[in-house]
Amino acid sequence: MRLLGSLPLQTLLLVSILLVPTVLSEPDPEPEPGFLSAEKPPPPPEEKYFHEPGNTDELGHYDVRYYKGIVEYEEHRPNLRLLIRSYLTVFRELGVETWLAHGTLLGWWWNGRIMPWDYDLDVQVSAATLFYLADKHNRTEHEYRYVDERTGRKATKKYLLDINPSHSKPRLEGKNIIDARWIDTSNGMFVDITGLAEREPETQPGIWSCKNFHRYRTRDLYPMRETEYEGVPATVPYNFDRILTEEYGVSSLVTTEWKGHRWEPGLKEWVKLPESEQEQQPL
Repeated sequence: MRLLGSLPLQTLLLVSILLVPTVLSEPDPEPEPGFLSAEKPPPPPEEKYFHEPGNTDELGHYDVRYYKGIVEYEEHRPNLRLLIRSYLTVFRELGVETWLAHGTLLGWWWNGRIMPWDYDLDVQVSAATLFYLADKHNRTEHEYRYVDERTGRKATKKYLLDINPSHSKPRLEGKNIIDARWIDTSNGMFVDITGLAEREPETQPGIWSCKNFHRYRTRDLYPMRETEYEGVPATVPYNFDRILTEEYGVSSLVTTEWKGHRWEPGLKEWVKLPESEQEQQPL
């Protein structure tokens, strides 16, 4: 074997030229996914926390975990009445501030009762209250004792307070705009609970909003008013009339026929119309 040092200069140059391309032509190793890359991987799709057995007006208002079938019209309102009475009573016992909202607030304006066509109930709390409930009372069951208005017998129902783990996160895809629920464990009916917060205090001080884009002024919310709803103590925002007209329009406070029902001033109640009259009503 001859050593390279003893080769002529021309031969050494030729060997160098042949070796260099081989070294330079080796491909760079593939970078690991996301490593030193300007593009971040897309976030995983948002997972919905609360689930319902369907998307219709009826099926969309039951928690699927406790759903056993649609509650008939005659039984619907009594069950909702117990829902809101138990919720307001327990929250008052816990010292937690909450107030009526949306269609539930509109029902209070008319006669302090649930609209007979409503499928669920709506209340609000502050975002700070949501954090407190998540820390101290999440997934707690509460017994509510009452007297059945039809039989006069004492009875008990159980309700679950369930806080959405995404209550502190932004809206994202909108699958978790409901921050918490008060759920009837016997049939799946519920009270929707949403949190309000000053989300942009530096640029929009005094403006409170939820994840579903409902916006309120501090002066319209506070000081809260003490009242009654379905026979138990309740709280409503200070400027409830402004809040209702901004959300539903002035007509919501004067229209006396809606969804197959007519307002009877003498009874101070919405009465279901016969089917023949309902067919002529615009819904």
